[in-house]
Amino acid sequence: MIQTARAWASRRWARLRNRQQLLIPQDRERGDVPGWVLVAVMTAGLVTAIWLIADDALTSVFDRALSSVSVRN
Repeated sequence: MIQTARAWASRRWARLRNRQQLLIPQDRERGDVPGWVLVAVMTAGLVTAIWLIADDALTSVFDRALSSVSVRN
């Protein structure tokens, strides 16, 4: 009786270990996706904010740069 109980307990522990290994991800090197998403969103926000604030100045700088390199006939 004791041997069958031990055999049952041993099989039970083996099943629990197998289930635990299935639930725990084996690849712990998953990267930092939320950090990169935050960097991308903040960069887009900064570009948008700068564009809204300095739209006229940036447009005039761009126009002057194009006119200075264009060929005049």
